[in-house]
Amino acid sequence: MIHTLRRQQVVRASLEEVWDFFSTPRNLDALTPDELSFRIVGEIAETMYEGQIIEYRVRFIKGIWSRWVTEITHVRDKSFFVDEQRLGPYKLWHHEHHFIPEGDGVRLVDRITYVIGFGFLGDLVDRLWVHRKLARIFDYRQEKTATLFGFAGTDHS
Repeated sequence: MIHTLRRQQVVRASLEEVWDFFSTPRNLDALTPDELSFRIVGEIAETMYEGQIIEYRVRFIKGIWSRWVTEITHVRDKSFFVDEQRLGPYKLWHHEHHFIPEGDGVRLVDRITYVIGFGFLGDLVDRLWVHRKLARIFDYRQEKTATLFGFAGTDHS
């Protein structure tokens, strides 16, 4: 089954400032909860680009590390970018990041589409654990983003 998670918030900052932060791959660490022990492996360009491959190590469960490789598949400057998993814990991972000017700020929209795999067992694991874990991770990301740029509102749809 295909699962989705969506988050949006409005921050009080310029589009250029917000885009510059989010288009720098190393800044993902600042938006990731410490409990995941997130780290980028290897050298990485300062600014993302289409076709960029990024390798991470993430600890979703205490003591168990996961290798995660994503590709930046689409970039429209100061508008949106997409990362897709190439190797990792999901059968499918497609994450859209949208940046929409709104008033004196920017609306950030995250749309995550994912598949666990393993049929009904994967769907059960999603219902019992994965979706809640992802929701907590993206709630944390919203909190950190609001702290960095100024809060104007959120939507947990």
